[in-house]
Amino acid sequence: MNTAFSVPVNDKLIIYQAFTRLFGNAVTTNQPNGSRDQNGVGTFNDINEAALRAIRQFGASHVWYTGIVEHATQTDYSADGITPDDPNVVKGKAGSPYAVKDYYDVDPDMAVNVADRMAEFDALIQRTHAHGLKVIIDFVPNHVARQYKSDAKPAGVVDLGEQDDTSVGFSTANNFYYLPGQPFVSPETELDLPHAGSLHENPAKVTGSGSITARPDSNDWYETVKLNYGYNVFENRLQLDPQPATWQQMLDILLFWADKGIDGFRCDMAQLVPVEFWQWAISRVKQRYPRVIFIAEIYETHLYRPFIFQGGFDYLYDKVGLYDALRRLIEGQGSCYELTQVWQQQGDYPGHMLRFLETHDEQRIASRFFAGDPWAAIPAMTLAATMHTGPYLLYFGQEVGERAEGSEGFSGDDGRTTIFDYWGMPDWQGWLNGGKYDGGGLSDDQRSLRGVYQQLNYLVNGSDAIQNGYFYDLQWANDNGQTPGYDAQQVYSFLRYTDRQKVLIICNFSAHNTVDATIKLPRHALDTLQLDPTRVYQLTDIFMHHVQFEASGQSGVPVTIPPRSVWVLEIKA
Repeated sequence: MNTAFSVPVNDKLIIYQAFTRLFGNAVTTNQPNGSRDQNGVGTFNDINEAALRAIRQFGASHVWYTGIVEHATQTDYSADGITPDDPNVVKGKAGSPYAVKDYYDVDPDMAVNVADRMAEFDALIQRTHAHGLKVIIDFVPNHVARQYKSDAKPAGVVDLGEQDDTSVGFSTANNFYYLPGQPFVSPETELDLPHAGSLHENPAKVTGSGSITARPDSNDWYETVKLNYGYNVFENRLQLDPQPATWQQMLDILLFWADKGIDGFRCDMAQLVPVEFWQWAISRVKQRYPRVIFIAEIYETHLYRPFIFQGGFDYLYDKVGLYDALRRLIEGQGSCYELTQVWQQQGDYPGHMLRFLETHDEQRIASRFFAGDPWAAIPAMTLAATMHTGPYLLYFGQEVGERAEGSEGFSGDDGRTTIFDYWGMPDWQGWLNGGKYDGGGLSDDQRSLRGVYQQLNYLVNGSDAIQNGYFYDLQWANDNGQTPGYDAQQVYSFLRYTDRQKVLIICNFSAHNTVDATIKLPRHALDTLQLDPTRVYQLTDIFMHHVQFEASGQSGVPVTIPPRSVWVLEIKA
């Protein structure tokens, strides 16, 4: 019923995700389906010294710049020598950053001078490093835009698909999968939408999701095509001899970005790429750049162990697990018993899980589709940040209660901040404040919320127990009526400890009920923490409430915790 995991080595990262196209956009027009010129766009240069200083002061260690690599778009950059994309295979006016058009280039939307776009991104890397922050970007390995063609690749590089034999469906020498004799038909063409199409894909390629059809539907990833890593999608078998051509080409792309000073890669839909490739590629990147980290977006729990211990990933998304359990609790539908199940199921790798409550894929906490109140997430976010070693992530705007209201265009009114459309974020723009990044346009409540998130980051950065300590679940000693006033469905308590610091954390997830209970510290826990049950200890809340009192180990710890609140109690002799 309790555990003590081995202590990792300084991996309590705080990753701040910034969707780059939206981050610095101060335009407030917000015309649905609006163009870049109507609705504006944030640039690399908009992430200025003030922005980076604020992120560092906020307590982050890494910035994940989302949507950096050039992707398909409906904006016409032909005057800058960039081939236009067929709008029939672009989702939204801006386009999805996960429909990569050129792995060796950055997106022209975010350049002040399109011709200098890579130099402007290089300058952003340098600025970010100068502020003591590390840089993470997306690596999108499973699929590319239908009209992928690199015009920025280094001399001598073979482009994806350039040497493919399109007369066969599968070959390890091919980068793509083909449907000979079948031309591709976009679902937008099927709907007879008024787009002037320039795409003539014959034979059709297999769609990025793996759909083996020349006519993917509108809910599919029809704007992308799947890359071939040796898995024969037609026969459902892996063929790695000879080594698939795609392997070396994708390793070269990873090394291209690592050479630029990128400190980490968030690997999109990593589970759709064979673990054998990751084992081969990650080990080779780390031979040259041992400190580069790899984060896998992954949702299949049976793949967690192989992707960590065989594939070599440093961290995996903790979506199917902690995120889902915490969301249910925030919405009043879950149980804290699920939290115990999460760490038990994660066995020997909890320090390898990246925890979060918002990303570009998830609904905003403050939206009506989730909690409708950003404060409702404070116990959950505290638990996500403190339950184990391993990193956690904050999505820009989360800290000021961004609501993501309205339909932006291709993105409907769904509680998510759009990744497809040009847009301005009203709540976030209060923090942006015309490029000052000082919160001059925030309400008092938004400033208070951001202050709590910053305080949480400071708590984590300043605590040896949370940074490096062991974990001890106290539910088993307090549930089932053992502790009067302790509702184990809505209250979760645990210990984090090292030789230098011991911390008791109690989270009250109830929206209505105050916890008024005396938390039991069982003899096994006291012995594990080397606490004398007969001694009186000083307990001080080091997070939000700053209460201070005395208690002995054998008598337990009396607490009165308001709804949706947390106590983080440091235990001292």
